[in-house]
This record gives sequence, C-alpha cells and structure tokens, in this order.
Amino acid sequence: MAVSRAPQKDAYGLILDAIDTGIYKPGDRLVESELAERFGVSRTPIREALQRLETQSLLKRDGRSLIVAELDHGQLSELYVVRGELEGLAARLAARHATPEEVKVLREMLEADHALIGDPDAMARANRRFHRQIHLASHNRFLVRQLDLVHRSMALLATTSIAAEGRSRETLREHSRIVAAIEASDGDAAYNALRDHISRAYVTRLKLDARAVEAAE
Repeated sequence: MAVSRAPQKDAYGLILDAIDTGIYKPGDRLVESELAERFGVSRTPIREALQRLETQSLLKRDGRSLIVAELDHGQLSELYVVRGELEGLAARLAARHATPEEVKVLREMLEADHALIGDPDAMARANRRFHRQIHLASHNRFLVRQLDLVHRSMALLATTSIAAEGRSRETLREHSRIVAAIEASDGDAAYNALRDHISRAYVTRLKLDARAVEAAE
C-alpha cells in the first residue's frame, strides 16, 4: 500500500510571491539557508528556484550573493512599452472572445474594488487580479504566458503607482472604460482604453520616482 506524502511546496512560487508582495524588495539579499528555513523547504529546490529567478533577471549577482534586481530608468521604459502593447492586445481579444460570465466577473471586481479605496496595498492586489482576468478572457494561452513574464518583472518595482494621491479613483474610472469596451465587443476601444490606462500608470510612476530622487538629495 502506497504511503501518501504531503505535496512538496513550490520554492519558485514561494520566493516569487514574496517578491511580489514586498516581503523581499529590490536590493534585498536572498540567502539560501534563510529561505529554506522561512518556507520549510529543503535547500535543493531553493537553489534551483534561485537559479531560475536569476535566469529570468528577477535576481542579480552581487559578488557571490544574489539580490532582488532593480529596474533602471531605461528598463522601466522598455517594460511599460511592452506591457502597454501586450495588455492592449489582451483587451482587444477579450472584446472578441470573453464570455458573458467573464464580463460579469470583471463587472463584479470593479464594483467590489470601490471599497478598497484608501488601502493602496489591497488596491494593488485587486488591480493585479483585474488585469489577470482580462488576460484570461483573451483566450490566448501564449499571450497569457508572455503577460505573466511581464507582471513578474513588475514585482521589481518597490512601490505601486496606485499609492499616489488620487490614483486609486482614477484607476477605477479607467477600469470602468475598459470593461465597457469589452462588454460592447469593441476591440479598438478596449485596446485604446487599456493602453491609455497603462500610459497613465507610467506617468504616475515617473512622477513618484522623480520625487523619491529629489527627497534623497
């Protein structure tokens, strides 16, 4: 009779989630033994996960150590260009292929998110869920896979643009336009609404970064 075993925790997913939720921030050093103890995972899968994250440029070498990578100004610009195009395409495809049930889920997310205004961390998590739902509604697995990679890189941003004053309400208004276009099966409008949403988020990000530099001087 076979003995059932508890499933092995996914070391890669655990570390990635810790970066995504801000437990580990850009510049933080990741120590293999400490990660193994924190997550209750043996060191071998931790080592393999760290190698995988380094390959994906989410971690970088600092001497013999690995630290959470940071995005410079050029990388940030490149990331938002790619994100805008891919997210816009996802919205266009969602306008064509989303089922009535998927549109209903987007509507319900949008309505529920109004209760989160004033809580930037909760809004950031809700924002990720909302975008992920649009990705899935595109019904294109290859696009979803590429967007997953883009959003992993977004985890390297130390702060969320939604934390900027007034940005939460603006975000919800922009989300509303995106959902309306998807619901109307208007691919061009959905593409433009989501591209505009990403562009506005990028402008906010640049302003936040400029203020941070000014404060540090």
